[in-house]
Amino acid sequence: MLATLETAKLDLSMNVNGQAVRLWVSPFTTLLEVLREQLELTGTKYACGEGECGACSVLLDGRVVNSCLVLAAECAGCEVVTIEGLTTNGKLHPLQQAFVDHGAVQCGFCTPGMIMAAYALLAANPNPTEADVKRGLEGNLCRCTGYRKIIDAVLSMARGGRSDD
Repeated sequence: MLATLETAKLDLSMNVNGQAVRLWVSPFTTLLEVLREQLELTGTKYACGEGECGACSVLLDGRVVNSCLVLAAECAGCEVVTIEGLTTNGKLHPLQQAFVDHGAVQCGFCTPGMIMAAYALLAANPNPTEADVKRGLEGNLCRCTGYRKIIDAVLSMARGGRSDD
């Protein structure tokens, strides 16, 4: 029975970054694998594979999820937004630019997940306090910046999108 499940393929349709996508996936394939390997959207990072670091964070129907923990089959009919989906015509989203302007992108590995979490936070609460930002970024680990620059970048967006504060 397990061998049959491992070789089975499911027809999956979803919307990724505003584009309708249809693919065939194994029942055990994660959303992260689909994004990186099948759709070649490599901005979403594979790190821990256990939902502990947030590097693979994406928006699934508007909420932040660890794509390493979500089976692709669960995403049928859903809308997925990755870090690539925030850019417009090759131009960084203001939040992405704020991370650059505030030096919150040191090695860059955690940056996509941090930005996706911050994007969801700002969509739900356009004027968060520092405590709100810290809560909104929980579950996203950074080993380089010490978080101060990341928090400053997010707060700069709360102050009207000025990334020069």
